[in-house]
Amino acid sequence: MIKSLKGKIALVTGGAKRIGKAISLALAEEGVNVIVHYSLSSVEAADICAQIAGRGLKAWTINADFENPYEYETLIKRAMALTGHLDILINNASIFSTDTIDDIDFTTLSRHVGINAWVPFLLMREFAHLTQGSVVNILDTRIKGYDWKHVSYILSKHLLFDLIKMSAQKFAPAVSVNAVAPGLILPPIGKDESYLDHLAQNLPLNRHGELEDITAAVLYLLKNDFMTGQVLFLDGGRHLLEEENGQNFDQGSDRALYSGRERRRTARETGSRDQPHNRD
Repeated sequence: MIKSLKGKIALVTGGAKRIGKAISLALAEEGVNVIVHYSLSSVEAADICAQIAGRGLKAWTINADFENPYEYETLIKRAMALTGHLDILINNASIFSTDTIDDIDFTTLSRHVGINAWVPFLLMREFAHLTQGSVVNILDTRIKGYDWKHVSYILSKHLLFDLIKMSAQKFAPAVSVNAVAPGLILPPIGKDESYLDHLAQNLPLNRHGELEDITAAVLYLLKNDFMTGQVLFLDGGRHLLEEENGQNFDQGSDRALYSGRERRRTARETGSRDQPHNRD
């Protein structure tokens, strides 16, 4: 059954910038009152709230440092104290640092696991203990494989993926737990759209996505009350290449993503079998 979101209250972590900002505003378009979480972006969070309030809805900012246990452990209770109740949790906030197998260290790994996996799980658990409703997490398409240039990051997302599946079972039927796994949507900070255009040439759909693709998927998961434990891949088919080529695919090379279609064409022309490809 497809349900209306009008009048619901949502908490969006990291809700003031990039994907989180787009989700906050998309929820408001559906008549949802939004609590915009931030760590350092107080000005941006206040601006988003002003935009939402300008639409005749309620909006609040709430601060929490996800490296401070007291602040994140009390976040759900503090959010509910602001609004009276809570219907939706969007786990969007994360960190994204560069490291490899050769230089990964325990401190960096622990920080990523804490912010990207432990805190979202704890928020889901606290949400389930105090209320009922829907949780949507933001993952990454590379949970189908590895990210050789951001090892701590992708390991933390793998862990969150497993916690999502476990939480979906544990917290049902009062709480649904789903996720969206974006691929090429926004360029990294310091890059422009040409960066996405270059990589998108090798995707099955041959283009990168837009923020609207993510927000549409999030809204779909929130409106459908017969889904839990699901991950929607918004990546132009990127995860299919990962599955086809194996998890050693694209081992951190600066070259564009290896094209499964190119490999199959070469195999047909040479008469060779379509063997798994291992990038160097």
